[in-house]
Amino acid sequence: MGFDSIRENKRESATFMVGHIEKVIKTFGKRPAGSEGEKKAAEYMGELLKPYADDIRLEPFPVYPAAFMGWIYISVSLYLIALAAYFFQPVASLVLFVVATALMVGEFVMYKQVVDKLFVKKTSHNLYAVKHPTGEVHRRIIFSGHVDAAHEWTFNYHLGGKGYIAHVITSFIGVFYFFIAIILCIANKYSQTPFLAANVANILGYVCLAFVPLWIAMYFMWNEKIVVDGANDDLTGCFMSIAVLKALKDQNVNLENTEVGVLITGSEEAGLRGAKAFTKAHAKEFDDVETLIFAIDTIRDAKFLGVNVNDLNNTVPSDPHAIDLFFNAGAELGIPVQKIGVPFGATDSAAFNQGGMKAVGITAMNHNLEDYYHTRKDTFDNLDEESLATCFEVAVKALENFDSGL
Repeated sequence: MGFDSIRENKRESATFMVGHIEKVIKTFGKRPAGSEGEKKAAEYMGELLKPYADDIRLEPFPVYPAAFMGWIYISVSLYLIALAAYFFQPVASLVLFVVATALMVGEFVMYKQVVDKLFVKKTSHNLYAVKHPTGEVHRRIIFSGHVDAAHEWTFNYHLGGKGYIAHVITSFIGVFYFFIAIILCIANKYSQTPFLAANVANILGYVCLAFVPLWIAMYFMWNEKIVVDGANDDLTGCFMSIAVLKALKDQNVNLENTEVGVLITGSEEAGLRGAKAFTKAHAKEFDDVETLIFAIDTIRDAKFLGVNVNDLNNTVPSDPHAIDLFFNAGAELGIPVQKIGVPFGATDSAAFNQGGMKAVGITAMNHNLEDYYHTRKDTFDNLDEESLATCFEVAVKALENFDSGL
């Protein structure tokens, strides 16, 4: 009985997840960050959690959802103006380049709120539910997913993941080359002994023109008119988390000293804004006992099941205990769990760790970007029930081990 029974019924839990994912998609419409669909879906999950949780709260927070990808319009425009200025005023070109790059790095690479307030403000929501232990709280574990869905990534849909990544990398190479050209041009112009032959500086600039089509294509990197269903990314994480709490109730498993939480964040696709808002509001509340967060995101293919040892473009380390807890649970069950990084993008785990909490991202997806990732192909009929069951089994084992003090 107990945890063993929960794991034995893993396929029943997976069926529960699939059924509710389909219902959310069919019932509440599109769920971009800060939308009514996002809120309605979160409210639905709150109603679903009522029989399984002791406390539930829906918390609003402000968000500027267009800012996370909106930097493209600003930075690319500045790069194009900088290229024109290069031939006449290279110092002005450098200033424009630095501003454009700072905006890009801040918003897209580091997920900072750099240009947010230049865009329309909306209200997003986080949902937090908790099941209290029968005795004193000695430890706390939170299972988390995000309810919002992404706008479609145009080139991943039309060109596939390799084409999408090739476009991004080539565009960045062009930006780096442009920077070198600017520095050489300025150094040559103001040097007492110019080191470049006549017209070489101009030729360096003309080479930059080859990258202009790639930079202009960045304007179409995301499609503001299409919001994907987000079945895998990330209703799987939401209902995986809810399924854990449901299973504890169904199997009458009452933990003596372990508090179990479910956190459904909003606006993850807008730069982890929900996780940032939750951490800012509550991180200090969870200092009373060790608190670990499993940020479950895109459970689609069990052969890629992994713990993200580094997140946010591989720049933010995850919590060692959280990593080992999930990884070792898989090993005990004979289920392969990889220790991987997030080379491109991020999960909510990054925001939790940056905010002083302890978390790890749990994913089961190919980080080389499959055709469903952030495209209209991420539908409820493109779920993998067996992968959901496998991840659920490992998550429950991790909970059992954590409850035992491991």
